Amino acid sequence: MKKYEAVIILNPNLSSKADDFIKDFKKLLEANTFKISKQEDVGRRQLSYSINNHNKGHYLLFNIEGDPSKLIEIENKIKYDESIIRHLFVSVKNHSGEDSQLLLDSKNKKNEAEDVVEKEPKVKQPKEDKKENLDNNKDVKPEDSESKEDDKIEEKEDKDE
Repeated sequence: MKKYEAVIILNPNLSSKADDFIKDFKKLLEANTFKISKQEDVGRRQLSYSINNHNKGHYLLFNIEGDPSKLIEIENKIKYDESIIRHLFVSVKNHSGEDSQLLLDSKNKKNEAEDVVEKEPKVKQPKEDKKENLDNNKDVKPEDSESKEDDKIEEKEDKDE
């Protein structure tokens, strides 16, 4: 039994159907005597370059073990699946028990986005009624606008001299 890591990029328009695809893919693997040791649904991510006019893709990662001759059959079956825009099977010596870097990056971006939303200023509560404010400010007299204009004219004259 050889160990493999499988990366499958789904059409981003079908992200809502990713769970159905995962179930079908598991059935296909089990039918070909493959054992799934780990599965990660990374979610939608930006692609480095456009694939079939798609700039984003829904990433799925699997750690699997099975017979190499059966892997060819699996590839032949998923090759014609229109929901898959790219797939890759890589042979590995050992599976790491840790989360993949793609999954960690996605979690970090989600956490950063949540932090930004939390840091945004909250909507201010409406102030007290205007009537109450006017009653409280009866003693305050507005400054005379004419005196301000006179001060400005005097400042200009001083600068000219």
